[in-house]
Amino acid sequence: MWSCCWFRNMTQRSHFPFDSAATTSGWYKRGGRGVRGYSGAIAKKRQLLLRERTEDCRLLNMETLKSARKDDSGEAGRDLSEQIKAATKENHIRAENTELMLSYQKGQITLPQYKVLLCSLYEIYKALEEELDRNSSHPAVAPIYFPQELSRLESLERDLEYFFGQDWKKRVIVPAATHRYEQRLRKIGKDNPELLVAHAYTRYLGDLSGGQVLGKITQKSLGLSSKEGLSFFSFPGVSSPNRFKQLYRSRMNSVELTEEEKAVVLEEAVAAFELNIQVFDDLQKMLSITTETDISKRSLAATRVPVSPILQFTIGLCVALATIGAGMYAL
Repeated sequence: MWSCCWFRNMTQRSHFPFDSAATTSGWYKRGGRGVRGYSGAIAKKRQLLLRERTEDCRLLNMETLKSARKDDSGEAGRDLSEQIKAATKENHIRAENTELMLSYQKGQITLPQYKVLLCSLYEIYKALEEELDRNSSHPAVAPIYFPQELSRLESLERDLEYFFGQDWKKRVIVPAATHRYEQRLRKIGKDNPELLVAHAYTRYLGDLSGGQVLGKITQKSLGLSSKEGLSFFSFPGVSSPNRFKQLYRSRMNSVELTEEEKAVVLEEAVAAFELNIQVFDDLQKMLSITTETDISKRSLAATRVPVSPILQFTIGLCVALATIGAGMYAL
């Protein structure tokens, strides 16, 4: 929606001041006069860009209108994607207001925060993607199964190796909430694969939306000069996130579910957000304990009385003489 408004404002301010007749001949009008300007090739490229952005805006507006559509009782539309969005609205707000996410929003994410987050994301996506692979032919999973475009596991492995080294698997530490999330994914993958739809939707579409902004914040906050360590935020298989999200929602809405099954999927989407909130809170607690421990160690070291080498030698000599004396007495 924001990008669409930006584009509309840009075109209204004549940042693309040429019409089809002028651009095909390499001319454009400015101030009422024909001025030799961009070449035909450049103008054609601009036209293609203009059409592409217009199409993006059309798709975005369609999605916005669908999401905003309400019936007389104030309920969300019948599409599953709309219902999930409505059902998880409050949970979404709570997730954004956890201490970890607030640090992100303020542009104050630290390296320890990012590293522990990567560790938990790795365990979560490992469980999710393994269960999606195992259930890829399930009628509820097949329509939203996009491993080439969405898979995050390899990206997370590259990021973890960048920060922890080649033995990163031995250094991955996650809190109890992450294990609960992982166990939940394993359980529904085995017993109720249709519920994977809720978790895939909340995770992947979140990554394609706000995740792109978080990637830029992370790079700036940590002072990373390149994209190394930021692979998680990159989707090389998705050329247009907005169009892909539209496709994903359409595929998900095509999944045939009874009203009872749909209600359970909505409950699982709420549970997915709650699991994420618990992970964020546990990660912050884990970091707080680590920080307090480090501070205590530094304080203890600072309060120790320095011992001179002469005093150390004297104490050592006394201990040695006492030991010899005790040995002689024993004889």
